[in-house]
Formats: sequence, structure tokens, C-alpha cells
Amino acid sequence: MINDNNKISHAVSPPSEGCPQDGVEKKPPVLATIDSVPIYRKSATYLPAEKNLRNRARALRKMGNLPEIVFWQQVHKRKFYNIDFDRQRVIGHYIVDFYVKGLSLIVEIDGASHNEKKEYDNRRETYLQNLGLLVWKVSATEVMMDVERVMENLKKFIIENYS
Repeated sequence: MINDNNKISHAVSPPSEGCPQDGVEKKPPVLATIDSVPIYRKSATYLPAEKNLRNRARALRKMGNLPEIVFWQQVHKRKFYNIDFDRQRVIGHYIVDFYVKGLSLIVEIDGASHNEKKEYDNRRETYLQNLGLLVWKVSATEVMMDVERVMENLKKFIIENYS
């Protein structure tokens, strides 16, 4: 089309029926696939971390407790659907058992010591959720008694929340 100034301009036609007016909806990139179901990335933009807890987190990784070691054997080196897990990660003024950066997911293995710390655990979980993180909890007893079922439950949780 030529306008009054003899310059070529392009006619703007209305969008075709059924096409989105504001462009194509973008989904986040796929992090993994579980049973042919795409698992979409959900990363937190910024997570605070108290530097003075780094040495304690490192010591906890070296020491470890048995349920955490058993779980770690299932997920380290991307064994669990090629998903990358961090162990004993500092987030804010807390150290979480396991963290999946690509999903903004925390996995907590609760032992007997958590029975007396309900108020602390609730405050901690609220803080982590306010950062946009999901927290999945499992008992240490469940990990020790039936780790296969624990991994199946984790798989279901990830599919329900990230597919």
C-alpha cells in the first residue's frame, strides 16, 4: 500500500479468528519429562542466603544422617528423571535438606527431632513459601522403610505441581 507521501506502508489486518490478541502464550522451558509428562521449570528469581551458615551446611553434608543419605542415593547425579538436587542448601537463615533450583522445590526429611519443633517448623515453612518455594515433606521413617514409595510419591507431587 502506498500512502500520501509515496512511501510504502503495510496494512495491518485484524488477527485471525481464534488467534490470541496479545501474542502467543509462552510456557516456561521444560526441565524434565516424567512418564512422558513435561515438567516445566519454575525458578525463584532471588534467594537470600546467610553467609555464616555456609560452613554449617558443608559440615551437615559431610556428616549426613542415614535417611538423608538414602534419599540422596536416589537423586544425586540426576538419577531421578535428570533433575538436579542440591543437598543442605542455605536459604535465608535456614538450611534445607534438599533443593531443586529448576523447580523452586524444597524436599524436607523430617526425623523425630521435628516433633518438638512444630512452631519453629511452621515459621520456617511460611518463610520459604513466601519466597515462592514449594515444600514437600516426608518422614525419615518412610524413607528408611520404603524409599521406592517415597520416590513414587515425589514423582506424583512433581507431576501435579509442575506439569
